[in-house]
Amino acid sequence: MENAKEEIRARLAVEDVIGQYIELKRAGRNFKGHSPWGTDKTPSFMVSPEKGIWHDFSSNKGGDIFTFVMEMEGITFREAMEKLAQQAGVELKRYSGDDKKQAQHKARLYEALELATKYFQYCLTKNKAVMNYVFYKRNLNKQTVEKFRIGYAPKSGRALVDFLTKRGFTKQEIEDAGLTNRFGGDLFKGRMTVPLMDVGGRVIGFTARIIEKDDNSPKYLNTPETILYNKGRHIFGLSQAKDAIRRSEFVVVVEGNMDVISSHQAGVLEAVATAGTAMTEMHLKSFSRMTNDIRLAYDGDEAGVRAAERAISMASKFGIYLSVIDDYHGCKDADELIQKDPKLWQQAVQSYRPAIEWLFEKYEGQFNLKTEKGFSEYATAAKTIIDDVEDAVLREKYERKVAERLGISLEAFRAKKVKREEKKLKKNVAKKGDVAEISRAEKSLAAIVKFGGIEPGDIEPMSGLNEDELSLIYDEAYAKMDKAQREKEAGNLAGIVMRERAKKEREELSEAIRAAEEAGDDAKVDELLRQMQALNLGKK
Repeated sequence: MENAKEEIRARLAVEDVIGQYIELKRAGRNFKGHSPWGTDKTPSFMVSPEKGIWHDFSSNKGGDIFTFVMEMEGITFREAMEKLAQQAGVELKRYSGDDKKQAQHKARLYEALELATKYFQYCLTKNKAVMNYVFYKRNLNKQTVEKFRIGYAPKSGRALVDFLTKRGFTKQEIEDAGLTNRFGGDLFKGRMTVPLMDVGGRVIGFTARIIEKDDNSPKYLNTPETILYNKGRHIFGLSQAKDAIRRSEFVVVVEGNMDVISSHQAGVLEAVATAGTAMTEMHLKSFSRMTNDIRLAYDGDEAGVRAAERAISMASKFGIYLSVIDDYHGCKDADELIQKDPKLWQQAVQSYRPAIEWLFEKYEGQFNLKTEKGFSEYATAAKTIIDDVEDAVLREKYERKVAERLGISLEAFRAKKVKREEKKLKKNVAKKGDVAEISRAEKSLAAIVKFGGIEPGDIEPMSGLNEDELSLIYDEAYAKMDKAQREKEAGNLAGIVMRERAKKEREELSEAIRAAEEAGDDAKVDELLRQMQALNLGKK
């Protein structure tokens, strides 16, 4: 797809793409603007039309039009390419080996789902009883109903199928869109419908709530997995919440889709939901592109505790700060609290606390610490969670907290062995040269050495960095300095980089020592400890 990327870059000016999101002003050969992620008082966002790149000095992010759209929209590279290709008028299928029929088939499914959405919206306006349910029983206003495109699926067994068939869609297309049951009739009947949308706002399926009580039918019915809808990846409400998440720099993950809708109506626009509470690695990756502050609004029941445990085990590896919202004033969930008083929900979102501390409290209610069995189970559960915390400072904080609660020494708690299930999740260890993990000092040192005529001295700048981005950094920050000033700045940066590299090496050695200890490899442990000692003494 490299040819497609180049064609898109040739057709779209970097300043035009970025200018759709932030205001840019000409500054010599470049453009300047305020960071969309930082809180800069003076413009720190630079765009170079000549090089086709951008760099944000306040957040240390940079790249081309694809990386910018990925960061702003919280989407994958493929999704960013599709979005920009549409703007540029580039047909991606001409550049890829994808089956042309498959691409056309997906386009037909999107079209069928969009028509289904409009049909359900129309049906809602024609049914007074259902409108009463939506607007009065559910207390949704017109703006919310329009924002989430809420509709109604008629009770008739083939109303939607007949509607789409008359408009030229085949039985197979309707089925592949996830709109039919096993008999070929409508999947959704007599239900309030809410479209499931991808991050770009395209309809990929539906969730539908029953209106009249029926003991034989589930309260909610969702589109099955299709080539468009993937339960493990989809985040409900993200297309409506993404702008607010970027502005506020946090996301609220609630349990149900109606919680999301009610939350938006109550003014908390950062609310989203994952299917069935369970959070996956793909969900976390999507969140991490926009924020590292995730606030879980889960119930305190067993399912909520298990969901929080799973999320914690993954979140640390993505550099995500995980907290919990649980001040529901006696209500069972966010939706019920909002019905009671929207302001209470707004306050609850700001009254969050670390997820691990919330879990410890739940464990105290779950295990009887007065018995040896409960004492040991509490220690095991807490140790299992704490071991997943990669930040050494936070890990020690929680180790001390639990040790004090149990009345034992920190050493005794650390020595406790816990059996761990093999995790499928790969550790998010940064590869050398991974741009997302390269510090501001690393980039600045490389820029000043390469373009400022400065000798690297005792430390060699990282290689393989984007030279255009380094050039932009140098032009903005160091080009106006004289050589003496650049040499002084390079010396300061070299010191910072050396400390950063040593810290990273210590963390990697600590992780390796822990793995060797768990494996019972004493020889490896001794070797690694010698390396750690040499590093601490400055001999390595």
